[in-house]
Amino acid sequence: MAERLVPVISLRDFDSRREEITKQLVDAAEHAGFFTLVDHGISVDEIEAQFSISKSFFDLSPETKGKTPHDKSTNNGWEYKAQLRPSTGTYDQKESLWLMRNSEWPSDDDVPGFRNATQSFMSKCAGISSKILSCFSAALGFEHDFFVKANDPTEADCMTQLRLIHYPASEGATGTWRAGSHTDIGCLTLLFQRDNEDGLEICPGRESYSSFGMGDVFTPLPAQTGPIVVNIGDMLMAWSDDRLKSNFHRVRAKEIGKSPSRYSIAYFNQGRKEFILQGPKKKYPPITVGEWFSESVARNFSQQATVQSTS
Repeated sequence: MAERLVPVISLRDFDSRREEITKQLVDAAEHAGFFTLVDHGISVDEIEAQFSISKSFFDLSPETKGKTPHDKSTNNGWEYKAQLRPSTGTYDQKESLWLMRNSEWPSDDDVPGFRNATQSFMSKCAGISSKILSCFSAALGFEHDFFVKANDPTEADCMTQLRLIHYPASEGATGTWRAGSHTDIGCLTLLFQRDNEDGLEICPGRESYSSFGMGDVFTPLPAQTGPIVVNIGDMLMAWSDDRLKSNFHRVRAKEIGKSPSRYSIAYFNQGRKEFILQGPKKKYPPITVGEWFSESVARNFSQQATVQSTS
């Protein structure tokens, strides 16, 4: 079911296949809101190397990780079981490190080569994102580079972030949420997973970016090292006049026995604060990305228990 629900899209020969790839991307975005990329240009070795760096950070003591503290005003830095989900009323069972290009970074003394390697990985993610975003720009009737410019991480007002995530191993966690049901607030998310570290489940069925409605069934999406899971965020759903779907997803603990450690890496294209967000059909009034983002955070996290988890 997962293979049918979430299309696998190859970026091989992107320039010569752009029209074909665009059709595949739009079809996936209009229905599932998720797709899996292969032949995207980041090798398995490169992905495994970044996961190794991530694990080296999370293996540090809390005191050392705390040297890169979480700043609520920027949402950068290390946090531990600090994210409260409206869908569950509980805190996600994970720790994470949020990073921007110009944020505070862990010291290379603590994790040798951390910053250079991670910034290089972020640049590769930006390159892949640009290909996808250019296809969506053209499909929606914008200039082909519109969404690329709107998510340019080299610009000072860009809010794009990389998030390194670790779900600690847990015993007897049957039926609990490692990450509660949610949508992504940003524009487009690239998610990297590792073989056999399952738990991600998705649920299409949303019609409006501001609604909390969803379908009836969550479908597991097995984790693999190499393919990139990509999903539409609320921002791009609004920017497309609700044509491209930002759907709910969660990370669930195993039903039986121990849930092992799970590592994932998410690259969030979150737009530039000063860009004006409005779809081609002008379904919603114009608003800056910065204003829209602030309003979305307030709306989503004031809705305690509005979204009911579905098993």
